[in-house]
Amino acid sequence: MKSFVEYNSDSDFSIHNIPFGVAVFNKEFIACCTRIGDQVIDLATLYDLSYFEEIEGLDDNIFEAYTLNEMIELGKPVTKAIRLKIQELLLEGSILSKDEKTIEDAFYDLDQVKMMMPVHVPNYTDFYSSIEHATNVGKMFRDPANALLPNWKHLPVGYHGRASSIVVSGTEINRPNGQTKPADADKPVFGPSKQLDFELEMAFILGKNTEMGESISTKDAEDAIFGMVVFNDWSARDIQAWEYVPLGPFLAKNFGSSVSPWVVTLEALEPFKTTSPTQDPEVLDYLKFEGDKNYDINLEVYLQPENGEDNLISESNYKHMYWNMTQQLAHHTVNGCNVEIGDMYASGTISGSDPKSFGSMLELTWRGQNPITLSNGEERKFINDNDTVTMKAWAEKEGVRVGFGEVSGKIIPAK
Repeated sequence: MKSFVEYNSDSDFSIHNIPFGVAVFNKEFIACCTRIGDQVIDLATLYDLSYFEEIEGLDDNIFEAYTLNEMIELGKPVTKAIRLKIQELLLEGSILSKDEKTIEDAFYDLDQVKMMMPVHVPNYTDFYSSIEHATNVGKMFRDPANALLPNWKHLPVGYHGRASSIVVSGTEINRPNGQTKPADADKPVFGPSKQLDFELEMAFILGKNTEMGESISTKDAEDAIFGMVVFNDWSARDIQAWEYVPLGPFLAKNFGSSVSPWVVTLEALEPFKTTSPTQDPEVLDYLKFEGDKNYDINLEVYLQPENGEDNLISESNYKHMYWNMTQQLAHHTVNGCNVEIGDMYASGTISGSDPKSFGSMLELTWRGQNPITLSNGEERKFINDNDTVTMKAWAEKEGVRVGFGEVSGKIIPAK
């Protein structure tokens, strides 16, 4: 496929992608959109000009909405048709390619738009599904010989997080205040976290509502998942260490999470499926699945100090995940938990076996014992005020590239 819109060969937003997002255009109006190369396309205008009129089930201009939820609610048959129609319109020689007036009205340069949260997130769950990450954390905080807890290889461990503090890329994050207990102290102290961290994650967005008592099987899970984003699960390690027993993370996590603005559909990611890791011991029947369910998605993390250069500090891959998305969703709903369109499910920190592929400062510096040296000579054990963390994700195979762009967030001082 070749598009009439020119873009670089290393663009995340090729004709093979067709992601969905929501943007403010020219500081004037909000609409759902897609992107190819460095062009953002206002889908509401394309609808008004009858470019989607043959799609069954698309009876209203849902692209005028402030989130993608209304579009997602139409279901996979409609959202797939929308994506394929956009792809067709962007091809060389298409009707749209010859419609200069529509191109002028609906196509915008990146500097003419501001990206918003792509979806309203009713509920948010964070998993803990990388065996390398879980093992590293177990070695640091527990018996290295028994790093994984007994349940870890039997179910996708997860917890319910805070949906209200998930923000779009570019939003500044205040360093959180909270209780910590220094090792040499008899009682806790209050103040800003001194061990602020990122967590390199991906997240999937649900495209289906269920009723209480219903469940979604591994076989049906992909039909219930609309697409994916890159996810930074900001974490205050010192606050977490003091609060997490017995119920797990609370204030250490709920102060903010950052997501990339473009939702890449499962259909666009289909060519990049890859074999899942062998699971031993054998899982229970409801967690069994058939076929390739992992995705070969390259991941990078950059740390930029204030007025400094970007430093590449981690290179990982989503294919490392021990528990895949279909298992996560099946486990989440097996007890009859009802789910909603727009629900977001983060993978948990993604780490590989190579130390350069670790997905958090906790691991990269091994709890601060081995600081990272930046290009300006500064050292980092954790994230400093005014540091910016940027994560990038893309899949590439046989000359076809589908990417997510980036999620970026700057840490500013505690209030």
